[in-house]
Amino acid sequence: MITLYTFGPAFGLPDPSPFVTKAEVLLKLAGLPYRTDTNGLRGAPKGKLPYIDDDGEKIADSTFIRWHIEKKYGVEFDPGLGAEQRATAWAFEKMLEDHLYWTLVHARWIDDANFARGPIRFFDRVPAPLRPLVLTLIRRRVRGMLHAHGMGRHNAAEIAALGARSIDAIATHLGDKPFFMGAEPTGVDATVFAFAAGALCPQFETPLRAAAERHENLRCYVARMTGRFYPEFEDLAGGKAAA
Repeated sequence: MITLYTFGPAFGLPDPSPFVTKAEVLLKLAGLPYRTDTNGLRGAPKGKLPYIDDDGEKIADSTFIRWHIEKKYGVEFDPGLGAEQRATAWAFEKMLEDHLYWTLVHARWIDDANFARGPIRFFDRVPAPLRPLVLTLIRRRVRGMLHAHGMGRHNAAEIAALGARSIDAIATHLGDKPFFMGAEPTGVDATVFAFAAGALCPQFETPLRAAAERHENLRCYVARMTGRFYPEFEDLAGGKAAA
């Protein structure tokens, strides 16, 4: 059986990492049996989650996990999509993973109030005398990554505007379709759902959440995906899934 290494549910989300959620939705879409393990970070081949162990073969990174599933198990995540639609799906996926992701990181890790609402809990096991130092070092590292990416060179209002533009783009493309590319979920829905649910997460007060909440179709989309893939989480978006 496939083992998916995760952080585990947090903040009312299936996983605090949208990349982990993406990988899990892909496994659900593929209909493959799997189990999750929250103790794999130290053994991560690339130092990050998610990764899977498939009969001793370790595959790191959510995109490579998808390609592995497609190749080994013959899964077609995009039935009925033409070349142009697949290109559009890839472009949106990378916009979310390589752009919107960093606005989420900024909102959760740099804003003091949001950091206290969520990420600070990751450090509960650090001995109390060391915790302030560890928190300072880790947040400094996150700021460094944001700066190296380029997102961290902007002020908070500029970052919020960039994130909102991406949110608006996915809501516009979604339109009145049940799922991102049409009547049924395809591979890109694993990514869109993970990031849309993260943006709408009610635990955080962020401009991204406000931007996402302006789009009723996006709220209903997250509710629809939640009902299909994570019914135990009820409705992550606070809306109602369309029939």
